[in-house]
Amino acid sequence: MTENLPTRGQLERTLSQRLLAFYRQQIGQQPSKVTCQFFAEKLAIILEDSITPAEQVLAQEGKKDLAEQVRNGLDEATRPLLKSLIEETIGIEVVDLLSDATLDTGRTGIIAIFETSPAVRNPESLGTTRSRDRSAR
Repeated sequence: MTENLPTRGQLERTLSQRLLAFYRQQIGQQPSKVTCQFFAEKLAIILEDSITPAEQVLAQEGKKDLAEQVRNGLDEATRPLLKSLIEETIGIEVVDLLSDATLDTGRTGIIAIFETSPAVRNPESLGTTRSRDRSAR
């Protein structure tokens, strides 16, 4: 039965691809790169170039506070959809979802915390801290 389970890498790649599509459809800005990394019952997600052109214009025109308000509003509005996408992809309930974006670098960081680790073919790999880049373009 475990051979029907995805590997950690497969799960990370699938989630990366789904997140690219999600940001393109919901925000209108497709990140250039999405990196997903499991750490036992935690998932770290890094989105590169995730800031919308409108946010960039506001920040460049000295209206960084307004750009941050826009980003916070987008994060708040999409949080339930993002949580559902992660839960559907991973198959486990997200008990906490934390996120923040940096206008200066264009990166968004997301941490999802689950009650348990996801079921994968190689469960020992979930506890590793070795850095692996699971990117989708």
